[in-house]
Amino acid sequence: MSDLRSEQEQARALREAEAARLRAEHRALVARIAGARDRAAFAALFAHFGPRIKALMIRAGADHAQADDLAQDVMLTVWRKIDLYHPARGSVQGWIFTIARNARIDRLRRGSARPYEDVEALELASDTPDGEEGVLSSEICEHVGAAIATLPDDQRTIIEYAYAHDLSQTQIARRLELPLGTVKSRMRLAYGRLKDRLEELR
Repeated sequence: MSDLRSEQEQARALREAEAARLRAEHRALVARIAGARDRAAFAALFAHFGPRIKALMIRAGADHAQADDLAQDVMLTVWRKIDLYHPARGSVQGWIFTIARNARIDRLRRGSARPYEDVEALELASDTPDGEEGVLSSEICEHVGAAIATLPDDQRTIIEYAYAHDLSQTQIARRLELPLGTVKSRMRLAYGRLKDRLEELR
C-alpha cells in the first residue's frame, strides 16, 4: 500500500511539475507577443490552445465549422488584446478560456453562427485599416496546420490525440497500445519539428 501511495505521489508531483512548466512557457510566449508582436510565439500559443478551444466548443455543442470559426476568433482576440493579460490575475490558460467562454456566449446571444469565411471580412473592417490582423490569423492557422501535416504519421497521430482529442500521454499510450516512454519520446520529437517550422514566422 505504501508503494502504491508513493507511486501516486510521484505521479502527482510529475503532473504538477509539468503544469508549472507549461504555465511558465505560456507566460513567456505572451511576454514575447506583447513585447515584440512575435509571430512565432503566437504560432506556438495558437498550436497549443487552438485545438483545445475547438474541442471545448464541440463538447459545448458547436459543429466542427462553428468550432473552427470560434477558435480562430478567440485566438485573434488574444493577439489583439495581449496587453490586457496580467500574470497576477491568473494563468494564461484561464485568461484564454475566459475569452473562449465569452465568445461562445456572444455567439449564442446573436442567435446565429457566421460562416468561417466571414471572420476575415469582419476583421478587415476592424481598427486595423489594412486588415493585417485577420490575414495574420489566417496565415498562422494555415502554417500550424501545414507544420503538423509534415510530421511523420506516428508523431502526427500523437499530436492529434493530445490536442484535437485532449488526451493525456497516459491515455494516448493506452489508446495506441504503446509504452508511455515511446509516446513521450515521439511527442518531444514532434515538438522539436514543429518549433523549427514555426520559427519561420519570425
